[in-house]
Amino acid sequence: MRWPALLLVALAWQTAAADDLELERIDGAKQYNVIFILTDDHRWDAFSFMGHPFLETPNLDRLAREGVHCKNAFVTTSLCSPSRASILTGMLAHRHRVINNYEPTPEGLVFFPQYLQKAGYQTAFLGKWHMGHVDDSPKPGFDYWLSFRGQGHYFPPGPRYTLNLNGRRVPQRGYITDELTDYAIHWLRQRDRSRPFFLYLSHKAAHGPFQPAPRHKGRYAGKPFPKPPTFQDAPADVLLKPRWVRDQRDSWHGVEFLYHGRLGRIEEIYRAYCETLLAVDESVGKLMDYLAKEGILDSTIIIYMGDNGFGWGDHGLIDKRTAYEWSMRVPLIVRCPELFRPGTTIEEMVANIDIAPTILAAAGLKAPDTMDGMNFLPLLKGERVRWRDALLYEYFWERNFPQTPTMHAIRTKRFKYIHYYGIWDIDELYDIQADPHETRNLAYDENYRDVVRQLNKRLFDMLEQTGGMYIPLYRDRGRQQNLRSPGSFQAAPFPPPLVAPAGK
Repeated sequence: MRWPALLLVALAWQTAAADDLELERIDGAKQYNVIFILTDDHRWDAFSFMGHPFLETPNLDRLAREGVHCKNAFVTTSLCSPSRASILTGMLAHRHRVINNYEPTPEGLVFFPQYLQKAGYQTAFLGKWHMGHVDDSPKPGFDYWLSFRGQGHYFPPGPRYTLNLNGRRVPQRGYITDELTDYAIHWLRQRDRSRPFFLYLSHKAAHGPFQPAPRHKGRYAGKPFPKPPTFQDAPADVLLKPRWVRDQRDSWHGVEFLYHGRLGRIEEIYRAYCETLLAVDESVGKLMDYLAKEGILDSTIIIYMGDNGFGWGDHGLIDKRTAYEWSMRVPLIVRCPELFRPGTTIEEMVANIDIAPTILAAAGLKAPDTMDGMNFLPLLKGERVRWRDALLYEYFWERNFPQTPTMHAIRTKRFKYIHYYGIWDIDELYDIQADPHETRNLAYDENYRDVVRQLNKRLFDMLEQTGGMYIPLYRDRGRQQNLRSPGSFQAAPFPPPLVAPAGK
């Protein structure tokens, strides 16, 4: 089958799934309560249990100590909206078509909580949706809804600022991490205890500009900045990096001119980032305390995940979007002592597209064929199962951040091959096992010529098999749009932005 036909099939799958939300049941399976906690830009190693030099995360450490740490967890697109859409659909970005932070989800796209509702679950979504930048209205699959437009705000920007609570406007009264946690516990208290529940708590934190809760502000003042090994590449290594990476060092997303100098020095910004995570850690503790009082802590599946990675000077860059480890790798911890042995670490590559089929399995449901992801409950239980040995990554060029090109990558247990589109530049190959910081590009090493060929073929095979042999496009607005306020986080003095506000 040629790829245009595959594309039509892939898009038709969405409509077919929408027609029937009743999934096949797994014989004898229990319907578990599930809490899915998603944070924004939480780097995979920003925990005290991962050896961070000063960040304190006692509740998240406990979650890992009493649960399963997925050591090699990734996103298939390291950008807010595409990653969140992949979590909710179990699909790759080129299939669900949420490829940037501005376009809303396509009509008819099915989210996995819709299947849960059909199976008798009561469902709630609280926090950052960010698919459709100006829309915070309730979405399919959720009985209870609390959200805000775009990125939202850590603190209410004015007395008239509101959140969307089940379709009506209510004021934001305080620090958003605390407020979302309070709403989540309120919903848990008033739920129907005769039915299973699914709670999706989607924090704004720790997205920039980083604003910690007042009780945490200044906690890490003076702490040394843990500069990554690739903060300043060696001259010989720079010659093997793509030109776009070298050029981006002096840009909005580069260490030489990060955020165009508007937020301060990188050391100061990093400390604020860590302080912003402290309220998230407390939120996890409050939820666990509530579940313990209810007597359901050890029988509830708690999943903690980040929506993408984040760089702090790695390869001279900040932010995400790239296919480097620090960008596509995310934290993923799962706790349920009734099902999983505490203190377990799994090495297999798990991804955001696996969340949907896994939660469906926890509800006793077989995932639909529309999903690209896999159920990783057997891995969490320590069972020997066939699992992926390669993962596809994709990112599509954005007009408002033109320095980062369209790229596709394939990551295996040992190698990562990155292939760029639309630029005259070099591709990249890294031996992840021997070179975890991706410092030595092997793409033009004669000893790895066959590896490049094999991975290039496999990359395009994966794209062809999933209907990904095209570049998704959206209609252009045809004019420059400088809708950001001069002092906003994403604003740039020159040139003006060319699309609607990004927020991420």
